[in-house]
Amino acid sequence: VQLQASGGGSVQAGGSLRLSCVASERTTGMGWFRQAPGKDREFVAAHRWNEYYAESVKGRFTISRDNAKNTVYLQMNSLKPEDTAVYYCAAGNRMIVSTIRDGTAYSYWGQGTQVTVSS
Repeated sequence: VQLQASGGGSVQAGGSLRLSCVASERTTGMGWFRQAPGKDREFVAAHRWNEYYAESVKGRFTISRDNAKNTVYLQMNSLKPEDTAVYYCAAGNRMIVSTIRDGTAYSYWGQGTQVTVSS
């Protein structure tokens, strides 16, 4: 499965961006992770029948999925400087609810897309 992410960019704090990730075939779950400079990769959001969010983005980010297009979106509103990171799309068929926040549960990864939020 190949993943192609797009939609990153630079915005001011309080602004919005929408990330998209197209998969070459359908998978059970799709999600977004991010990695800021000098920090570990962290879970952001995932979609596997239901939606799952990191506490830090809950209420500001929305993940959605278009199964007909094998595409997952991440609508990011009220962006903060601490949201600055490279965002990665991931997908897989083996994750369960208890592992959906764990990057090792995902088999396929896209290239990152940079999101920069200035204060």
